[in-house]
Amino acid sequence: MIKIAPSLLSADFVRLEEEINNIQKAGADILHLDVMDGHFVPNLTFGLPVIKQIKDITKIPVDVHLMVTNPDKYLDTLGKWNIDYVSFHQEAETHIHRQLKVLQKYGVRAGIALNPATPVETIFPVVADLDFVLIMSVNPGFGGQSFLPLVYDKIEKLRKFSAEINPELEIEVDGGVNKSNAPKLISKGTDILVAGSFVFGSDNYKKQIQSLKNK
Repeated sequence: MIKIAPSLLSADFVRLEEEINNIQKAGADILHLDVMDGHFVPNLTFGLPVIKQIKDITKIPVDVHLMVTNPDKYLDTLGKWNIDYVSFHQEAETHIHRQLKVLQKYGVRAGIALNPATPVETIFPVVADLDFVLIMSVNPGFGGQSFLPLVYDKIEKLRKFSAEINPELEIEVDGGVNKSNAPKLISKGTDILVAGSFVFGSDNYKKQIQSLKNK
């Protein structure tokens, strides 16, 4: 069953709690939070205090995507707060196994995120230890960007490779997701679709979420 994870980056920050409640009522499966530090990507978003408050009021799983230079500084705290999904970028972390274990000791689903230009083969050595992989289909840092079709091949390669060594691995795709590319993403093996402007830019969240689930 495909899961839809609206990205709060595209929500109205002035009405954040209302937006979270609305997205839950509309049938979202996961709430996706993009954490940016102004170094790894040229933008700033949520800090830890805001993440904690969001987690406290959210009834669906929370997915934190760390687009930061030093992800290790966040992991223990996010684990103690029982964040459901946490991913950090392979491009930002040299001790991947160590950081995965930090998250998994708290029961967090631990993932690696990959920029569009990073070959998926570079994470094959750690696939057996991952709970999910977040494949970026735009260059991270800003919402509302156009989808990069090169990710189809990456998804297909990852699904094929993980089939035997980690069949429970979830594949998540983030960036420019809409009802036009969702069917192909799902057919290639995607489990979680992150959608920001496609959902929050509409006046009918439920309709948009459902359109992504209808292959």
